Amino acid sequence: MKWFVQEGSIVREIWGKADTILFIFAGASAEFALNKSVDWLYFTGKLPADPLGRLFSTVSYARRIVFSEYDDAMRAIHQIAAIHAGVERSRHARIPDSAYRDVLFMLIDYSIRSYELLERTLTRAEKEEAFAVFQAVGEGMGIAGLPVSLREFERMRAEHLQENLHKSDFTVDLYRQYRKHLGWYRYFLLRQVQTRLVPERVNALLGLGSAWLVDALLPFYKFAGMLGFGMFLRDALLPENYKTQVTELDVVEQ
Repeated sequence: MKWFVQEGSIVREIWGKADTILFIFAGASAEFALNKSVDWLYFTGKLPADPLGRLFSTVSYARRIVFSEYDDAMRAIHQIAAIHAGVERSRHARIPDSAYRDVLFMLIDYSIRSYELLERTLTRAEKEEAFAVFQAVGEGMGIAGLPVSLREFERMRAEHLQENLHKSDFTVDLYRQYRKHLGWYRYFLLRQVQTRLVPERVNALLGLGSAWLVDALLPFYKFAGMLGFGMFLRDALLPENYKTQVTELDVVEQ
């Protein structure tokens, strides 16, 4: 059986834990709000109506691809490309190639950042592996101008952070929706996690400040996970309608 991501890969380890995926979600939700092409996500109305669901579907698709057989993964990748092509036809315009790259870059970068924050520092080879998996996803979608190496990705990622992000009315509205759908204390925790995860450029544009609470609580959260009751703490912080979906993310396919 040919898998899209081989068994034993660090990428399976990263995407096999709900905690890590939730942190990837947190980082991406910050950067989504700042992207210059976020208007495309507003075009269908799905993002402002259900920002958590829309962003959760993105990371869920990525996880599905990571744990699929090769042919199933390629079908899922082609389906994503077809959905975006349909949106382009509806708007009579093309989504910029840079917007596709930005989302792919977020998945790579926040996969690495989230795992390192929650688990350990990745080796260079492991980072290369994470890059290679999502670079293959990008190729499958037909995204133009992809980096061909981790080093080139790091250079392009730095350029994209400087050139493709700005705070707009969409940013303000999206954060308003986050607060509405999460409630004040979950929203506060989201911002704290974002502060600890995101690049300096993202933090500065959003004015997130310092991650004093996350820095204080993270060692206890990790210890709770080692003792086997971290999931109870996590579930207490999740909106009721997402608890089942998040719990299912912990089931690693073999």
